[in-house]
Amino acid sequence: MLSSVGDWVSGVEVGFVSADGVARYGPLGRWWGEPFEQASPVRSFVGFKGQKNFTGEYWAATSRSPVGYESWVERDAAMALDFDPVVVALASQPFRLAWSDGDRDREHTPDYFARLVDGTGVVVDVRPEDLVDEATAEVFAFTAKVCEAVGWQFRQVGDLDQPYRVNLRWLARYRHLRCQSEPVAERLREVFAEPLPLFAGAELVGDRLAVLPVLYHLLWRHELAADLSASPLGADTVVGLSIRGRS
Repeated sequence: MLSSVGDWVSGVEVGFVSADGVARYGPLGRWWGEPFEQASPVRSFVGFKGQKNFTGEYWAATSRSPVGYESWVERDAAMALDFDPVVVALASQPFRLAWSDGDRDREHTPDYFARLVDGTGVVVDVRPEDLVDEATAEVFAFTAKVCEAVGWQFRQVGDLDQPYRVNLRWLARYRHLRCQSEPVAERLREVFAEPLPLFAGAELVGDRLAVLPVLYHLLWRHELAADLSASPLGADTVVGLSIRGRS
């Protein structure tokens, strides 16, 4: 249902490629309930020799599908969404908004759409704050109002802080379910019921090199917890059971 600011949203059009591969275009008031977290990108991720940014695909563990990015900052943003335990699915370049500001026609394609475990939709635009000029700020502000009208969240994100970024990139290596070994995982849960240094706890379970991938996987899934913002993960990082795991 649209909120009280929905009157002017009736003038906003949305174009997208739905989960069944069909391109659609029409009033946002009609299509806002679509599962945009399953949409295909509305534009391709082009790479060419000499370009200053890097494009590619990140495999999202939450939706078990590739998610495109057009810069390292976007890739890190996708990784952070994938790591968030309340995010259950996400898609890149999920739709294109079109509207008129009275003087000219405008368009905007957000970078990501995420679906939360409670059903809430989240629209994400990725741009470091020092690169947000006046025109971009206006577009983001308009997009935020559109999101408010249809009950979505809007987030503008930039560079992740270090060392969180370093730790996130490291843990993402172990996001795949192939790193899950339940006998080892269960023993790790028992050992870290009381907080312990990372390496010391791993060695109580077995061979450290064999145990660490499972330990990092449990950290990725939020079954184990550590302070990822204080310093890079290391031998003395204190690890314990988490109160919020991913379902």
